[in-house]
Amino acid sequence: MKKSFVERPPSLGATHTDHSEYQKAKNIELIKDRQRHLGNSILFYHDPVQLVRGEGVWLFDESGRAYLDCYNNVPSVGHCNPRVVKALADQARQLNTHTRYLHKSVVEYAKKLSGLMPRNLDVCMFVCTGTEANELAMRIARAVTGHKGAIVMEYSYHGNSTLISEMSTFDSCPNTRPAHVIAVEPPNTYRGPFRANESSLGEKYANLVDDAIAELDARGQKTAAFMCDAIFDSQGGLEAPHDYFQLVYEKVRAAGGLCIADEVQPGLGRTGNMWGFQNYDVVPDIVTLGKPMGNGHPVAAVVTTPEIAESFAASNIYFNTFGGNPVSAEVGMAVLDIIVDDALVENAKSTGAHLRKGLEELASRHPIIGNVRGLGLYQAIELVLDHDTKEPAVSVARQLPDAMKEEGILIGLAGRVGNVLKIRPPLVFSKENANQLLAVLDRILP
Repeated sequence: MKKSFVERPPSLGATHTDHSEYQKAKNIELIKDRQRHLGNSILFYHDPVQLVRGEGVWLFDESGRAYLDCYNNVPSVGHCNPRVVKALADQARQLNTHTRYLHKSVVEYAKKLSGLMPRNLDVCMFVCTGTEANELAMRIARAVTGHKGAIVMEYSYHGNSTLISEMSTFDSCPNTRPAHVIAVEPPNTYRGPFRANESSLGEKYANLVDDAIAELDARGQKTAAFMCDAIFDSQGGLEAPHDYFQLVYEKVRAAGGLCIADEVQPGLGRTGNMWGFQNYDVVPDIVTLGKPMGNGHPVAAVVTTPEIAESFAASNIYFNTFGGNPVSAEVGMAVLDIIVDDALVENAKSTGAHLRKGLEELASRHPIIGNVRGLGLYQAIELVLDHDTKEPAVSVARQLPDAMKEEGILIGLAGRVGNVLKIRPPLVFSKENANQLLAVLDRILP
């Protein structure tokens, strides 16, 4: 390495579960207070940063130091975007209540959001979080199909309710999962069972779903739904073969299941298309949305077809006290307007391409970079010790978030062994911001 790093224990991303590591942190008293009063208090970094202000792609600590945010996808249109803040404050001054009264904003928001979807995906059901959206999507799929089973990716993450945590396989082993959950290998063409030098990769990975469908049948569960996010965030940001989703959707629908696109991460422009599934020329039966919708305000949604919505409503009652309230609706509409008015989908595509080119140039000079991949403003760098064996450079990767923070860059880790740097900034990230990131990576990487 070009500089000395402190080794830290294995953990998810840049987080720590061993609180003794914080003893030399400058904000140790605040950390101790947090540990006393907050359950499961996990923090990023050995010396956690105390953030007090945000603006655009920048975050500021209590001393006024600026950090370039290359990690947070929640503030999709930039931290503290003034148009979003105004929409929130104006509506909060006027009215905020649940959706069992008539209010124009929530209807207008549903029309505006569904208007950005493919034809026939025009019914919106609003919730507060991505977890809630995925939970409701599975409830709909089970009611409509009469089946119970779910097919997901290995090392997936979809949320933290009981059902959705069971479908989030990143922290479970196959023999501990309930009978209604089957996970298949994601289409990792770099280190998966089928790799880039082989033919028919989409077909080979899609065929793994056949065994999952058969196993659910054998267990008496049958297939209610296939749920997947199009950038495979927790698996380290994969690019699926172009025909992969088309083939999987055909198999799932033939088995009587529905196809759920978890767009919490790829949706709203992240990949250089408005929706991640558009990169693969498919139209799901249900789309789930979350984090970026409210730019930090808790807004999420399920979007589906009238036929599916009517089938669900025939035997189920659903309502949500906070989902789709007037403040959330105004915030959500402001975010959509900014994405369109400021051409942020196009920015994700062009800036993402600029960043990708720079990362590939770094890979030509830094042998530790084994693979660069991603879509739009989600890019991933897989670090390896050997290009032939693909041995993961885990110990190096674990040190990089701390080292990058010291250089004024906030970045995260992903992947099944934590050897993938993930770059996931707000959509207002510019080519100049990308150049700053590339320069720091060039200094830090061995």
